Amino acid sequence: MAKRKRVLSGMRPTGRLHLGHYFGALQNWLKLQEEYECFFFVADWHALTTHYEDTSSVAESTLQVAMDWLSVGLDPEKSTLFIQSSVLEHAELHVLLSMITPLSWLERVPTYKEQIENLKDRDLGTYGFLGYPLLQSADIVIYDADFVPVGEDQVPHVEVTREIVRRFHHTFCLHIDDALGLPGNAPLRKQIGDALGVDLFIPGPQHMLVELPWPECRAKLRARIVEIGFDNAMTKLSSHQGKFFRMKRVLVEPQPLLTQTPRLPGLDGRRMAKSYGNAIWLSDPPEEIRNKTRNMMTDPQRQRRTDPGRPEVCPVFSWHKLFSPPETVAWSEQGCRTAGIGCVECKKAMADNLIKWMEPIQTRRKELEANPQQVWGMLDAGGNAARTVARRTMKRVRNAIFKWDEARK
Repeated sequence: MAKRKRVLSGMRPTGRLHLGHYFGALQNWLKLQEEYECFFFVADWHALTTHYEDTSSVAESTLQVAMDWLSVGLDPEKSTLFIQSSVLEHAELHVLLSMITPLSWLERVPTYKEQIENLKDRDLGTYGFLGYPLLQSADIVIYDADFVPVGEDQVPHVEVTREIVRRFHHTFCLHIDDALGLPGNAPLRKQIGDALGVDLFIPGPQHMLVELPWPECRAKLRARIVEIGFDNAMTKLSSHQGKFFRMKRVLVEPQPLLTQTPRLPGLDGRRMAKSYGNAIWLSDPPEEIRNKTRNMMTDPQRQRRTDPGRPEVCPVFSWHKLFSPPETVAWSEQGCRTAGIGCVECKKAMADNLIKWMEPIQTRRKELEANPQQVWGMLDAGGNAARTVARRTMKRVRNAIFKWDEARK
């Protein structure tokens, strides 16, 4: 069987998850675990980048997140579920990558300035906050992740990771064979590097990302090297038949896996968020769901029961489309447009279907709440599996940087 591609994603431990989390990420994760080899982690270190002053709730919030994951159907037999801090190799790789990452790369990440503006009540003048995109990069590449599921606004985070991987290879893994006599011939070395699109002034033993076929290599060189030592260079290079340029891949350049998620407005019509107090939690009991939805925002132009409404702008109708059967959706749309039903009646029908949709999730969650050690055990097992993969990556990284294996021969 062909090896499945690998996906990585994570969530901060913010406590219980709401419907916005489900439709914004978890629904997609459930599909991904059927197609890819998935690593999903609780990002407890990332929680410190903006809330380092109070860590008292991190452990309990981690448990709540994990219970919600399992409740909606994430399967430890199909996905590796773990806690970020249980794999210390994340931190080691973060430190090593920080040695080569320019500050300007971190400062230009779009969310950096956005969060500084939006979180003015927080002390964000720390390296932890500035460097969180780099920690994200370490999270991704330490598992050789092929894909990272993101929305379009998060693509720059993945692109930064790709640039860091390229810089790592160019810094530690690129070298031209000294037998070519190029180290002492700087102009020729530069011309060859320019012709092939790489920096050949990086010293030390090397592995190469690809082998350039000799005809392609020769054509590029003949087109570019016209001034210094062309014949000498061609003679020496041809004896290697292009294999002077080998690189063993150390880290994987991840690709963004763009995801389309249905828009789920909060109870007040804004984006559903804990900070807005407009969320339905996956663990809310039925009566609480009914109480919350009773006050849910509807079409603001429908002031009276006899006024016709506009379902396309009504949050209640958008929820109907997610949780109600087709005949109820049609009933809601028709009744709203013709004032055949009132908003109270429409909300009640939607709440009944929402409760029915959430019933299997909440049944599973109650089982997990009765046995939290089962959840911790699952996270520990996932951490052990993740650690095995991370250690293999770090062995490659250390050898690329420090050449430990070569030194011990």
